[in-house]
Amino acid sequence: MIRYSLICDNAHEFESWFSTSASFEEQAGRGLVTCPLCGSPKVERAIMSPNVARTDLGARQSEPATMEPAPSTPAPVPASPAPMALMGEKEAAFREMLASLHAHVRENAEDVGKGFADEALKIHHGETEARPIYGEATTEDARMLHEEGVDFLPLPRLPSSGN
Repeated sequence: MIRYSLICDNAHEFESWFSTSASFEEQAGRGLVTCPLCGSPKVERAIMSPNVARTDLGARQSEPATMEPAPSTPAPVPASPAPMALMGEKEAAFREMLASLHAHVRENAEDVGKGFADEALKIHHGETEARPIYGEATTEDARMLHEEGVDFLPLPRLPSSGN
C-alpha cells in the first residue's frame, strides 16, 4: 500500500492510501478521489519526502541514538486532523441509487439464476411467456444474446459494504 499526501484545487491537504501508483491515477482520472473537505474531484499528489530506511549503519545499528535536548518551552500541540471521508457524497448517492435499482429488480422480476441466457432466448422466440427476468450470464452468453437481437441490460454489481 502507498500513502499519498494529496491536495485539491482549493489547496486542502489530506492523505489517502492506494494499492499502486496506477490505482491512484486510474481512480483520480475517473473522479473517484475527492477532497473530504470541499468535495472537489480535482486532486493531485502533493510533494512528499520519501520514507527510506538507512542502510549505511551496518553493525552500528545497535548503538544508542543520540537525542537532542528537550526544548525549554513545550512545543505546541498540533490540532487534530480534520476527519477524512472515505466516501464522498456523490459516491454515497451513487451506491444508494444502485442499491435501489437492485431492490426494484428483485421485487419486479423473476430470478432465473445461471439460466438467464436460455430463458431470455425462449422469451425472445415466444417459446415461453414474456415477463421480466434477471440472472447471471457469461460474456459469451451476452454476446450470443446480442447477436440474436435479444434486448437485455447488464445490471452493475453492488459494491461490497466493506469498500
